[in-house]
Amino acid sequence: MCAVLLTGAAACGGEPASEPGDKTVVLYSGRNEALVKPLFEMFTKKTGIKIEARYGSTAQMAAQLAEEGEKSPAEAFLSQDAGGLGAVNKKGLLAPLPAELTGKVPATYRAKDGNWVGVTARSRVLVYNPSLVKKEELPPSVFDLTDPKWKGKVAIAPTNGSFQAFVTAVRVQHGEDKAKEFFTALKANDAQIRENNIAIVEEVEAGKVPVGLVNHYYLGEVAKERGTTPDKLNAKLHFFAAGDSGAMVNASGIGVLRRSATDPDVRALLDYLLSTEAQTWFAQSTYEYPLISGAPAPAYVPPLADLKVPNIDLNDLETLEASIALIKSTGLTP
Repeated sequence: MCAVLLTGAAACGGEPASEPGDKTVVLYSGRNEALVKPLFEMFTKKTGIKIEARYGSTAQMAAQLAEEGEKSPAEAFLSQDAGGLGAVNKKGLLAPLPAELTGKVPATYRAKDGNWVGVTARSRVLVYNPSLVKKEELPPSVFDLTDPKWKGKVAIAPTNGSFQAFVTAVRVQHGEDKAKEFFTALKANDAQIRENNIAIVEEVEAGKVPVGLVNHYYLGEVAKERGTTPDKLNAKLHFFAAGDSGAMVNASGIGVLRRSATDPDVRALLDYLLSTEAQTWFAQSTYEYPLISGAPAPAYVPPLADLKVPNIDLNDLETLEASIALIKSTGLTP
């Protein structure tokens, strides 16, 4: 296997990228269209390069890339979490990225082999309604949610990529047996299954369910939809204790398919995603943590550097299929 860089070096393995520099990037996106399409439009306006995006869940896009292999029309993969990128990288489909690009992002949020780079960070949190749960009653650990006093009071979204990544984190940090025990107990405690994180935040906001496991930025999204700010909502965020699996910080990120390693349009997209303009947009429009220095953080959450995250290497979150299988085996999904 030879090294492949986005610096003009010849690609090896698979077919050459179709028409490099044709002002088009075929992107498989595990991120929601409504969320990222405005940014792609900004990129196109700035560069003249069109993004042909195919949308689905991160798990769906990762599975599709694995099935298509070197014949995939995709040139880049934008993932909701590090696990999806790791799963695709494990198949040998991603190209090493130049150090001057990956070096813009802290080592915690990029691949050890340089084959993907984080774009934004997001913290797992417990969203809660203070009228239903007092602040002092909130659990220090996510594992406390299996206590009978939380029966029927905790909303989760098992089909969501962020929940699946959380499952992987629990597996990595505590082992398969502990993970299965926890999620089985969560199911037995009548966890409230919802389709997505937005639905969870909206129900907590409305007082229909006391708490829910989500990523921090969904509170901002709901506030934006309602034409207000997060601090004006009923729903609030609770960060779990230092080192707890429930306090994990994951990264959305991007990798480049080997067959498109030399395409200047793909490199332009990566440069843009890690530019101050795009990183500021993420912080202000999607409420995620930017990963380059100099970009402002979201206003309603603690600074990224202040979060007491568990000792989990994001490079170890690549076993996405095993996490999905565990979720199914515990009855959280059909």
